[in-house]
Amino acid sequence: MVIYVLHREKGVSIVDKNSGEAYDFHHLEHVKEQSKSRKTLWITLILTLFFTVVEIVGGLLSNSLALLSDSAHMVSDVVALGLSMAAIYLSTRQPNAKYTFGYLRFEIIASFLNGLALCVIAAGIFYEGIRRFIHPEPLEFGLMITIASIGFVVNLVLTIVLSRSHHEEENLNIQSALWHFIGDLLSSAGVILAAIIIYFTDWLFMDPLISMIIGGIIFTGGAKILRESTRILMESVPEKFDLEEIRKELGKVEGVEDVHEMHLWAVSTDHYSLTAHMFIREDIQPFCIILAANEMLKEKYGITHSTLQMEHATIHPHGEYGKQFLLHREERRN
Repeated sequence: MVIYVLHREKGVSIVDKNSGEAYDFHHLEHVKEQSKSRKTLWITLILTLFFTVVEIVGGLLSNSLALLSDSAHMVSDVVALGLSMAAIYLSTRQPNAKYTFGYLRFEIIASFLNGLALCVIAAGIFYEGIRRFIHPEPLEFGLMITIASIGFVVNLVLTIVLSRSHHEEENLNIQSALWHFIGDLLSSAGVILAAIIIYFTDWLFMDPLISMIIGGIIFTGGAKILRESTRILMESVPEKFDLEEIRKELGKVEGVEDVHEMHLWAVSTDHYSLTAHMFIREDIQPFCIILAANEMLKEKYGITHSTLQMEHATIHPHGEYGKQFLLHREERRN
């Protein structure tokens, strides 16, 4: 099989002579290397899987809703971590002719599913908590507090590990996993508190009450992750950017007369793309304007992936918008 390599500006195209298929490689790699996050998630997944089994058995034997609600959350942690691991491995795959942005967006899909899982689990805890309020059930104090204490230590360690990883590598999956384990940490603390109160007072309602408080905290974290991932999936302008401010800054580039048809979105948590059409002066070289605009976007906003279309209003009028622009330009000149 003979392969020809054709060099282009800022890119390479490899063409298979036999099949005629071309593979287009971008000047910017749409991949995300996250070695720290990958190592952290593997450690977290193994420890979580082990303790989930322990907690499920302990919850069934002690008949504690607080412990069972925590174990249900731990099951979701295992699923969440599995999705996060898949997202990290997929994000390292190169773009191809079908997935031109690579597989970065799977990170957001996994985060969305994780956030949704947190909300569903919280709803389940609320439902079971109400049922236990109506029909209290006896508990096995010793087993309940022993497993909860072990869980507290395990979740504290994992929360610290994930928190440090999140500070080193920005990743919505790590953030969602962190929220899972913050919920687990609070769950373990809640189970210990409920066990102590029940032991001294015999108030069985404390078990479902604390479970429902834990459920509220879990729901809050899940809703936050769900909201952030939904914004990215809907390709809204990331909160860190002011689109009107960027439009004005592009308008200050020499030769630019108007900026329109502008879009800015996040492919993943730290990969941004911008497109815009610009009416430019006929007496200035378009390549100079593109160079200056791209430099400004990179230096001022950290946006390195932009597609800017240079237009003359008389050639690309954009309907009524272009007519109004030409009218206002003539008025300014007169």
